[in-house]
Amino acid sequence: MTEPPCFRLFATADIGEAAFARLRKRGYEVEVYPDPEPPPKQRIVEKVRSGIDGLITTLRDKIDAEVFAAGVGTLKCVAQYAVGVDNIDRAAANRYRVPFTHTPDVLTEATAEFAFFALADLSRRLWSAEKMVRENRWGFWHPYLPFLGDEMTGKTIAIIGAGRIGQAMAKKCSGFEMNIVLYHPSRRDEKFAAALQEVMDAQFRLALQPERTTVRYASLEVALREADYVSIHVPLIREGEGQNPTFHLFNETTLRMMKPTAYLVNTARGAVIDELALVRALQANWISGAALDVFETEPLPADSPLRDPALQDRLRLYPHFASAARRTRLSVDPNGGMAGRCIQGLIDVLEGNYGGDIQKMPLVVNKEAFR
Repeated sequence: MTEPPCFRLFATADIGEAAFARLRKRGYEVEVYPDPEPPPKQRIVEKVRSGIDGLITTLRDKIDAEVFAAGVGTLKCVAQYAVGVDNIDRAAANRYRVPFTHTPDVLTEATAEFAFFALADLSRRLWSAEKMVRENRWGFWHPYLPFLGDEMTGKTIAIIGAGRIGQAMAKKCSGFEMNIVLYHPSRRDEKFAAALQEVMDAQFRLALQPERTTVRYASLEVALREADYVSIHVPLIREGEGQNPTFHLFNETTLRMMKPTAYLVNTARGAVIDELALVRALQANWISGAALDVFETEPLPADSPLRDPALQDRLRLYPHFASAARRTRLSVDPNGGMAGRCIQGLIDVLEGNYGGDIQKMPLVVNKEAFR
């Protein structure tokens, strides 16, 4: 019986002992950066230069030409512990012919339910209510004072980006008897919309909800003008990177399209929203409120105008937290957890699964470099 190959790895963050135990059981040598903060860029470069075979990274790490150049002849794979790969220089990876992987699908439900909960928190003013109690300012009960929230049931939600996460969000909203308007910049999954409409019609037909609700596709402008709630689920695509750029998709023009009573939530990428325009929208009451889990600069700078105390009751700010659920983040099951999917992508490349054909490896992102 042949001994398993010994590969040397460096992980820039602790993705769970169970994941590393699986790798060590296969004979891998794994070094993990010990601090919760990201390692300095130079530390990553030094580790790559030392001859490691694989690098486990997160969105916090800038993986650019300097990193790939340091690994010439030795670095075989970069395994990203995330769905997005905005931090990885794709052109440099291709130039140095280093495949990099990501962790799609497994955080779909966690992200969608977080987006729904964030909208509910914002709409029903849960944070404002708890803050009032904690600050001992709750002195009486009154039918509409000191404030009221807005019910989500029966309202209309626009889901901007109807891919996996957007569709999962739509399914959750259908359970709250919401009308759903889908917008996707490049395609329409009419089969999904028809299936969900069938479920919604059955709920009405069986008297499980008092009114019939609908799901349909529409243009961005129609979706924004009709919606009581807007949930963003598009990837970040900058000018020149694709046919449908999403950088600052939400700007002064698009924010003004929304109802003044509407709420916005972003669990996609921070730069999809022009943050200065959003601040103006909240200050001038173009929209009623927003909840953000992602920002143009992360962590959120101390001097960010989003921190304005005057906006805090209408603007929820979260620490890139949507996928932060135990199973989603730490499960070693490649079909259930980011950790499992991250190391599976790494194993596929290093051990030559799929006959060693990178084109067939489902978790490799930059397949075009290996045609």
